[in-house]
Amino acid sequence: MPRDLSESLAGLRKSRPRAVALEDARPVTFQAPADGDLHLLARPGVEGVDLGGWARQNRDEVARRLAETGAVLFRGFPIATPEDFEATCAGFSDDLMDYGERSTPRSEVQGKVYTSTEYPPDQHIPLHNEMSYAATWPRRIFFCCLTPAEEGGRTPLADSHRVWRDVDPEVRGRFEEKGVMYVRNFGEVLGLPWREVFQRDSRREVEEYCRGAGIEVEWGDGDRLRTRAVRPAVLEHPTRGVKVWFNQAHLHHVSALPDDARESLLEVVSEDELPFNTFYGDGTPIGDGDLAEVRRALDGATRSFDWRRGDLLLLDNELIAHGRSTYRGDRRVVVAMSGS
Repeated sequence: MPRDLSESLAGLRKSRPRAVALEDARPVTFQAPADGDLHLLARPGVEGVDLGGWARQNRDEVARRLAETGAVLFRGFPIATPEDFEATCAGFSDDLMDYGERSTPRSEVQGKVYTSTEYPPDQHIPLHNEMSYAATWPRRIFFCCLTPAEEGGRTPLADSHRVWRDVDPEVRGRFEEKGVMYVRNFGEVLGLPWREVFQRDSRREVEEYCRGAGIEVEWGDGDRLRTRAVRPAVLEHPTRGVKVWFNQAHLHHVSALPDDARESLLEVVSEDELPFNTFYGDGTPIGDGDLAEVRRALDGATRSFDWRRGDLLLLDNELIAHGRSTYRGDRRVVVAMSGS
């Protein structure tokens, strides 16, 4: 036997099996939240992963991972267009939702994909749970960054159980006992038109929807409409079994307006004609001090991250509140929602 061959065989005999990290071979790998983050970070474990296809085959794992923190950021996957995003979301859920009973301006981009709230870039969007003012809301919400901002544009997140825990017990007790009354006025000048909000063309259709959703309807002169709805301020999370802060009292209240905007608006309309306002569920005013306490708890729970192109963020909407910081330059983040 030639010497070089015999030496090779001897080397093989001396070799020992090596442990292989199975996680490295998985199509999608997960990383615990880094310091200062709230979300799990998911990345491709191998090249060419179809995230939507993987999600469809691994929905139990997705649910388990989402239950860990309520937020998973999928980074490094080939998502470049609204069509890519919608196809990927369809892998996570079979019941993507239309955006109904709208509170902010949005546009349909592709199928069940919408723009994120179309507010000017110099306006901060406070933390909130999507559609917590409505009779039904999405259980999950998906965001995808198609174009990151040149500067800013972060998406702050907050654990809604921590917010509930951190609100002063006396204030929290009032909200839990009474709930929140959301009052909206729809007209031709201020706020969104009722046809856009309810995605219905006739008064009869709006009345029928509102009756089923527990919304009180009051028609005014011309095309004016006022609605009132009483909703819970706190929920028990269906899988965690913990209480979560789930309302938009602080966001829809007149105190959410900057002082100068508040004064200017009240020079034009009375307080009961504002596009949005909130009260305790029994109709009594919510004091500015109570809402300052809520905002303090939200601020204390806030964590933020910077978007990268192609990022997909999956949130448990009942467990995690989200918002938007101000930004500069182009920013394109699209949204989809699902009931499960």
